[in-house]
Amino acid sequence: MAIFRFTNDFSKDYKYTVGESIKKETIELLTLIYRANVKRYKNEVLQEARERIEVIRLFIRLMKEMQQISIKQFVQINESVENVSKQLSGWQKWIKI
Repeated sequence: MAIFRFTNDFSKDYKYTVGESIKKETIELLTLIYRANVKRYKNEVLQEARERIEVIRLFIRLMKEMQQISIKQFVQINESVENVSKQLSGWQKWIKI
């Protein structure tokens, strides 16, 4: 995952604080996606996953502002985050049908 690679380049001040938080949120997001995949009633898990993705998006924006990632890296990570967000949103809409 790109997020794990980018956090390795953070300065020491951010690597073990925000970097670890980003990794933790990403792992939680992956876990929630897995749980939604195996549960019969997915909506609550999907909603939590969508909340996690917004937290990840917030941390990524913060790291760009703190100049820990380049604009190019920011765009690349944001595209991945946006793709997952759209998939989760589509999954939620499909469930409600």
